[in-house]
Amino acid sequence: MKENAIYFAKNSFYQIIRDLGGSWNDSKERPIVCLLKLKENTDIYWAIPMGDWEHRDEDAKKRIEKYMNLPDNKLQSCFYHVGNTTIKSIFFISDVVPITDKYISREYLGYNSKGYVIKNRKLIAELHRKLKRILYCEEKTPNYFRQHITDIKNYLIAEIEKEKLKDEVAPSKENL
Repeated sequence: MKENAIYFAKNSFYQIIRDLGGSWNDSKERPIVCLLKLKENTDIYWAIPMGDWEHRDEDAKKRIEKYMNLPDNKLQSCFYHVGNTTIKSIFFISDVVPITDKYISREYLGYNSKGYVIKNRKLIAELHRKLKRILYCEEKTPNYFRQHITDIKNYLIAEIEKEKLKDEVAPSKENL
């Protein structure tokens, strides 16, 4: 995975969220943008689900805009962001999840049929700002958000550690 690149996650990842007690009821195949690596483990990225602005009815657009227009000191002002990728996109920042390569099914392709990476610095800066506010809240109150961010992060860290131990214990071909 690359920072600021857009991917699709495997369905098995969303099942892990539900298995850990989190809520993930979205049945659509939704792209996610992988923004930042975790400080604790650089094999894990913070990923934000995205959607198409034009697929929303007027009531949904007004609700999202209401949140985005709240004063910056309100956490709810960080729940969403609207910006341009290949389309006018909604970023569901409060639905952020940690993810690893293991749970990526494929890249989101841009107009040139290559993996799409967000390059707009203003958009990236605003997504980072809002994401860091959400993560700060999650750090102070673990599993505050419905998807159980902390439980997912701990699960992925443990899974990576287990794989590393398995690799260390497994005899190499050279030792056989």
